[in-house]
Amino acid sequence: MNATAVNTLNLAGRLGLAALFLPAGIGKITGFSGTVGYIASVGLPLATLGAILAVVVEVAGGLALLLGYRTRAAALALAVFTLVASFFFHAFWSVAPEQAFVQQLMFWKNVAVAGGLLVLAAHGAGAFSLDGRQRA
Repeated sequence: MNATAVNTLNLAGRLGLAALFLPAGIGKITGFSGTVGYIASVGLPLATLGAILAVVVEVAGGLALLLGYRTRAAALALAVFTLVASFFFHAFWSVAPEQAFVQQLMFWKNVAVAGGLLVLAAHGAGAFSLDGRQRA
């Protein structure tokens, strides 16, 4: 595959991942009390701090992916965040049977997203990014 195609696909992948995290982070801001309540509902301590951390990771990480800025670090942070959040918020092994299918689907979707983020962390943002401009 030629370099232009690789860089175009890399940009498309970053945009797709950013489209997952940015709206989620903004939604947590606009519905902050609901986010805090949801975090508390799964028994996590310091729910307000957790909500603030989630907003920062999702918004800052999403913007970093969008721009291709410090992409490797942002992708790694988002991958860890996604996996940790999955264990607490999509624990399909501990819900009622009628909820298990959807939670299992969400859990494994998040594992796949984290996998894509790890690939991005390994390979970087590509040429069509701020990281790529700094290298040039």
